[in-house]
Amino acid sequence: MLVIRFLRIGRKNQPSYKIVVTDKRKPPRGGRFVEILGFYNPITKKKDIKKERVQYWLGKGAKPSDSVHNLLVEGKVVEGKKINVSKNKKSKEEDKTTQIPQAAPEPPKEAVKPEPPKEAVKEAISKEEPKPETKTTLETQKPASQEPQKDPEPIKPPTPPTNPTPPSNP
Repeated sequence: MLVIRFLRIGRKNQPSYKIVVTDKRKPPRGGRFVEILGFYNPITKKKDIKKERVQYWLGKGAKPSDSVHNLLVEGKVVEGKKINVSKNKKSKEEDKTTQIPQAAPEPPKEAVKPEPPKEAVKEAISKEEPKPETKTTLETQKPASQEPQKDPEPIKPPTPPTNPTPPSNP
């Protein structure tokens, strides 16, 4: 499937784009595209679009990306409304909810079990026999405050190796 998309060119913080026709599954890097249809510089707002070639590729079934579609609508190459291409996910989700309001299906109601009275629960707990206390592993361990703390040994710097014989020069 062919798509009309931007190919970023230009230096860091100075973007410029070529408008190219390429396969949707592959990025248009390194000249791997079918045809150049124009360019767009978002800093200077300068654009050059080959209208005849864009119409040709649209007739062949190429689909423009959302940003390219907006540029083509602005340049009056195609007719239609602009598409919201905001990176804010909340606005996209809100658009979906406002476009298609659907009632959420209610989950099936389960039989509600009657709860026993709170007084009966308290009496049942008080009637239980107290369990013999067992020491947990935390209680069997000695607290750190009872053990004497040792001073760490000072770190000694390494001594350089000594060479008993000096190198000889011939």
